[in-house]
Amino acid sequence: MKVCIYGAGAIGGYMGVQLARGGAEVSLVARGAHLEAMKKNGLKLLIEGEERVEHLNCTDDPKELGPQDYVIIALKAHSVPAVADAMQPLLGNDTSVVTAVNGVPYWYFYKFGGALEGRTLESIDPGAKQWQVLRPERAIGCIVYPATEVVEPGVIQHVYGDKFPIGEPSGEITPRVERLSEVMNAGGLRAPVMTNIRDELWLKLWGNLCFNPISALTHATLDIIASDPATRAVAKAMMLEAQEIANRQGVSFRVDVERRINGAGAVGAHKTSMLQDLERDRPMEIEPLVTVVQEMGRMMEVATPTIDTVLALVKQRAKVAGLN
Repeated sequence: MKVCIYGAGAIGGYMGVQLARGGAEVSLVARGAHLEAMKKNGLKLLIEGEERVEHLNCTDDPKELGPQDYVIIALKAHSVPAVADAMQPLLGNDTSVVTAVNGVPYWYFYKFGGALEGRTLESIDPGAKQWQVLRPERAIGCIVYPATEVVEPGVIQHVYGDKFPIGEPSGEITPRVERLSEVMNAGGLRAPVMTNIRDELWLKLWGNLCFNPISALTHATLDIIASDPATRAVAKAMMLEAQEIANRQGVSFRVDVERRINGAGAVGAHKTSMLQDLERDRPMEIEPLVTVVQEMGRMMEVATPTIDTVLALVKQRAKVAGLN
C-alpha cells in the first residue's frame, strides 16, 4: 500500500513513522531544514521512552512520487488550497485523500443530503479549489487527537494520544476505509471506522472554536480559560451557538457543554495551537476553526453574536501581529 503524507511536520511525521512500521510504503512531502534533515538522517520519532527512526522517501516535489493509494493531508488547514494543484501527480484513478486537518474539511457537504448537499464553504475552500482539484469523492475524513511537536529538524516528539477516527462522508463502511484502518492500526495508530464522522469532527471543533481564539487573545492556557468564570462564559456562549448550527444539521454531541469545557480544563496548563502559532509568528487557523462556523451559521440562518465578536477580535489580533 502506497501512502504519501503531504505535510510531514509534527502530526504528519508521527503518522509516517508509525505507518511505515505497520507495513505501508510511505513517502513524505516536506520542505526546508526539516526535509533536509530527514533526507540525511531519516525521520526520528521520540515516543514511549525510545527512538524510532525510519528512512523514508522524502521530497518537496510530488512529481517524484507518482500516484498513491492514499494521500494523507497533514498540513495546517488554511495552507491546503494553495497546494491543491501540486498534489495532482499523487492522484491516480483510485487514490483516496485523507483529510487529517483541524477544523472543517472541504468535502463537508458531500454526501450530506438535503438542501445543503454539494455546497462548498468559501472560508475554508476559496473558489471551491479543493472541491474541484482534489474532488470530494476521493475524501476520507480523519480526526486528529494526538499531540506531537517538531523539536528539531527531522525529530518529532510524541506528547500524548494515538487516536485517529476515520470515516466516509457518506457514513458507509467501504473496503478502502477498512484497509486504511487496518494499516493504521498495524502501525499503532488507533483508527476506528466511524459511521458518523461529522459527529466526531464537531466534538473536536466544538472546543477548538472557542478555546483557540480566546487563548490567542488572552494568552491564557486551557485550565485558566475553563476555570475563570468570565472566559468560561464566553466559551460556553460560543459553543451553544455552534451546537445550534450542528444540531440543525443532524449532528449529535455525546457530551454536554459543561463536560466538554471541563475536559479541556483537565488538560491543564496547555497552550492551544493558535496561541503557539501566534507566539511563533505563524499564521493562525482562524478560518477552519472559527470563520467557517460563522459561515455555516449564516447559511442556516442561526445567529452567532458571540462567535462574531470573538472572530472580529482574533482577526484583528492576527492583522496587528502581521499574520494571516
